[in-house]
Amino acid sequence: MSKPIPHSRLDIRAEEIEAVRRVVKSGQLAQGHGVERLEGVFAQRVGTRYAAATNSGTSALHLALMALGIGDGDEVVLPSYVCTAVLNAVQYVRAAPVLADIDETYNLCPGDVTRRLSRRTKAVIAVHLFGVPADVKALARLQAPIIEDCAHALGAELDGMACGSFGKAGVFSFYATKMIAAGEGGMVVSNSKRVVDETKDLRTYDEREDYRVRFNYKMTDMAAALALSQLSRLDAFVRRRRDIAKRYDDALKDAGMTARAGARRGHPSFFRYVVDFGVAASKVIRLFEREDICARRPVYRPLHHYLRTAPMPATDLAWQQAVSLPIYPSLTDQEVARVCRAIIRVGRQIRGKQT
Repeated sequence: MSKPIPHSRLDIRAEEIEAVRRVVKSGQLAQGHGVERLEGVFAQRVGTRYAAATNSGTSALHLALMALGIGDGDEVVLPSYVCTAVLNAVQYVRAAPVLADIDETYNLCPGDVTRRLSRRTKAVIAVHLFGVPADVKALARLQAPIIEDCAHALGAELDGMACGSFGKAGVFSFYATKMIAAGEGGMVVSNSKRVVDETKDLRTYDEREDYRVRFNYKMTDMAAALALSQLSRLDAFVRRRRDIAKRYDDALKDAGMTARAGARRGHPSFFRYVVDFGVAASKVIRLFEREDICARRPVYRPLHHYLRTAPMPATDLAWQQAVSLPIYPSLTDQEVARVCRAIIRVGRQIRGKQT
């Protein structure tokens, strides 16, 4: 019997374990020079002038909103088809979330965003969902400040520029399943020194001459060591993900399916490989489970379901039908071949029942 293929799996090597061991042996576990090194290398990688590390992607977004002066009474536009962490960060600063529908890439639809702008709009959060770049250039033309949520999109590019370098600020996550893994961790990047200085001031409350509410959002040197080592392999990670995505694309064609593998813009990182077979996601997930392959809904529930706002047709359809398949650098060629065969079998089963 074949060993089940999980939806996500870490790729941690001996040199990364050694990097963390050196930090432990040094006795400097908390935020220190390791975090500073990561910030410098990361900003250079993304193509921004400045970067500030945090302890999670959510805290990075929270601080980015605060650094941009967004607070009580302001409105922030964000996609409904996204995890609740994005909504949480908006609520943390007591801004009003304004949900918008998605386009064919599962990212914010600029046309729908236009209809939701008001005099109170202070930012649009452009989430590069699943590692596919959002249409940040069209969103920028709306004259609202852009915050890029790049939790899925480290390594993704649009028109020769890295995701995270287009907006007033970009935020990243180093959670265990993300493009690079540090267990937990996040980053705020910006070309504005003021934004990054404000982020650094807010991430720690100790040793200050003045008082205001600050947070314990510091990254540890242990997390920084792991993230820095993983970052050195990012190009290889992205190449592997793109190679696997190409093989999955070919398998869909072999299945004779018109299944939408998520329309694409720019050069995705392929954090997720999302398909729509035209039937209920729960059915597709069960069919892959029979093949010992873990498939999942890529977004647990749209935000407008929680907030009980008006229906969003594209988001609702994606939630009903979109399925995420395993795609990560540690997949072996044999495992990729198994997923490809399963795509063909599942596609043919669905097609056979539809004809």
